[in-house]
Amino acid sequence: MAETLLFNALRAAVDEEMGRDDTVFVLGEDVGQYGGSYKVTKGLYEKYGELRVLDTPIAENSFTGMAVGAAMTGLRPIIEGMNMGFLLLAFNQIANNAGMLRYTSGGNYKIPLVIRGPGGVGRQLGAEHSQRLEAYFQAVPGLKIVACSTPYNAKGLLKSAIRDNNPVLFFEHVLLYNLKEDLPDEEYLVPLDKAEVVRPGKDVTILTYSRMRHHVVQATKGLTAKGFDPEVIDLISLKPLDFDTIGASIRKTHRVIVVEECMRTGGIGAEIVASINDRYFDELDAPVMRLSSQDIPTPYNGKLESLTIVQPRQIETAVEEMVGLRV
Repeated sequence: MAETLLFNALRAAVDEEMGRDDTVFVLGEDVGQYGGSYKVTKGLYEKYGELRVLDTPIAENSFTGMAVGAAMTGLRPIIEGMNMGFLLLAFNQIANNAGMLRYTSGGNYKIPLVIRGPGGVGRQLGAEHSQRLEAYFQAVPGLKIVACSTPYNAKGLLKSAIRDNNPVLFFEHVLLYNLKEDLPDEEYLVPLDKAEVVRPGKDVTILTYSRMRHHVVQATKGLTAKGFDPEVIDLISLKPLDFDTIGASIRKTHRVIVVEECMRTGGIGAEIVASINDRYFDELDAPVMRLSSQDIPTPYNGKLESLTIVQPRQIETAVEEMVGLRV
């Protein structure tokens, strides 16, 4: 076991997969000699050379289209978005090309493409650098979407994503890169379609992902001290959602709170609530509660920024309201 920062866990995953399979390559802005905006590709340019670690122009639609074409020919591209918000400029290539070509070609093409990079609300990065794009892409057929939350699942998920024959959007949170965790020395993979039960409990199911996992865990410390027993599930896979794990928890707790950093209107939580009502309505003892970010561009001002996203105290209050106050 070795203590590893999340960004180094991601770098190790890319390095291991590039060493294992010479069809894997990296492209994006400043991924080469600079080592990536958050140092996930640091040292890979020197190790693998410019043909496998490609610095691209600032032209997201062009290099994303190039990566889709490379995937069609049998290569395994990893696109690093310097900031995931910039990939809105490549929405057509991701949605109409990457997401649909395997289907529209009748299965003649595989699209083993990973699109990864930092997103989420950071610390005073401003509206255009605080995007949460998971809901933008959730409706696109053919895409898989995952959100890592710890160094352990970051490494295992990225290795699985690189080996998958479908396009995978891999969301990393800008404020989680310096998380530390002991990782196994031996190789491991984490499945792309499974949620993780972070904390078993019986009172209420809290569904969350990415940075909000850590806000929920912080909130549970106060809740358990008050006698509550929440079950915490890190969704990890945002498309497809792991309804086997979600359903098993609902049948036990009969109450659900969704905690997300995504916007409330049309967010990931909205899809989860609709799906739970479709599948498990008769299991619920209360309406599903949703804690989401404010439907506004993220302010630059630090205090206003913190008010736009869910904080641990709000999670505690929500559980107290749903389950009932306990002395």
